Amino acid sequence: MTDLYARHRAVLPEWLALYYRDPLELTHGEGRHVWDAEGRRYLDFFGGILTTMTAHALPEVTKAVAEQAGRIIHSSTLYLNRPMVELAERVAALSGIPEARVFFTTSGTEANDAALLLATSYRKGANQILALRNSYHGRSFSTVGITGNSAWSPTGLSPLQTLYVHGGIRGRGGPYAALPDAEFIEACVADLRDVLAQTRAASVAALIAEPVQGVGGFTAPPDGLLGAFREVLREHGILWISDEVQTGWGRTGEHFWGWQAHAGNGPPDLLTFAKGIGNGMSIGGVVAGPEVMNCLDANSISTFGGSPVTMAAGLANLAYLIEHDLQGSARRVGGLLIERLRAATAGLPVVREVRGRGLMIGVELAEPDGSPSGRAAGLALEYAREEGLLVGKGGREGNALRIAPPLSLSIAEAEEGAEMLEAALQRVQAEVSRTGASRIETSRTQVSGTEGGPVS
Repeated sequence: MTDLYARHRAVLPEWLALYYRDPLELTHGEGRHVWDAEGRRYLDFFGGILTTMTAHALPEVTKAVAEQAGRIIHSSTLYLNRPMVELAERVAALSGIPEARVFFTTSGTEANDAALLLATSYRKGANQILALRNSYHGRSFSTVGITGNSAWSPTGLSPLQTLYVHGGIRGRGGPYAALPDAEFIEACVADLRDVLAQTRAASVAALIAEPVQGVGGFTAPPDGLLGAFREVLREHGILWISDEVQTGWGRTGEHFWGWQAHAGNGPPDLLTFAKGIGNGMSIGGVVAGPEVMNCLDANSISTFGGSPVTMAAGLANLAYLIEHDLQGSARRVGGLLIERLRAATAGLPVVREVRGRGLMIGVELAEPDGSPSGRAAGLALEYAREEGLLVGKGGREGNALRIAPPLSLSIAEAEEGAEMLEAALQRVQAEVSRTGASRIETSRTQVSGTEGGPVS
């Protein structure tokens, strides 16, 4: 155990998860690479949980941060803040929501928290929220309460009543998995109508949904599902919140926002964002039209949301992303990476599925009997690190690898990362094949999440 790890365990919570048997200290980064305390270089395919969106140590962002810090670091929202107004103007214009207003927070959790407050206030105190199964929306009391993934919901208490509907789980294991896309959408819409028929629709404030489920393992419904949901919601005046904390800013390649794959019935009523916009700086926010955003009848401010330094970072980062068409790069390089990974893993039974869009790719792993394998994902993380590649992990059973490198990833780096992951997965296949039967029987007697459980 390293001295830093021992100190970490002595002063930080036990539930604050760390990757790897020998936890990694990252000391610096550049481009798509990071270095650890021993000087070893890694190709970063997780970007600080999808947060390093453009590149590590991007000169345009570091310069903007340094220049703003040299002028003033903090003022709060009680004073006019030029960088905040300028970034709000850009985000509002990009959001697709008419006459959009933007409220900045310090995280995606806080953004979703604010969206729930706005939705329940606008709906005159309605205390019910619709959420998708297998979802994740943050770690605050209210967002944990609506999260549909039990591994990330440590309490059954909640200020809201949550009603879970089908739609997030498209692959094997979902109740409608065998259905073609059109029939899948039809079945999920019927389920939504059934849920609403069993409650007072006037008590339902909003549906919150990730267009691609992040912690859930990068699973996504067929295009158009959330738009079909929107049609039903409008019949009852229920709002739609699109949680774009992980899908925003062009990461999926095909669209700038995840909701645009479901845009048949217009934009969402509220849109939440965070992670990539700050390229590592603490920025989150919620976007809504004036009627919803201005519905609060009490005073509110933000001490740290909209900080001049973080807003300067966001402006520089967003400008770089748009000027260099990183959304197009995510589409092109991500498409090549997905196909490369599918070809590389076609002969590995441990790989159940390679899925994703753009540079948001999930690799789902399974035991020899086809059951989800959290231990295979845990081995894959370790072996990939030994190869020089950092990836993430998630999924309902902690059995999905999460691949989300900076959007500036080159084709050569994509090929290099695919080769390293292929080598790691071949080692996983050999280990799972060697120990499969005995480990499966053992795992069936264990409490869910105790071995290879999900780590965000």
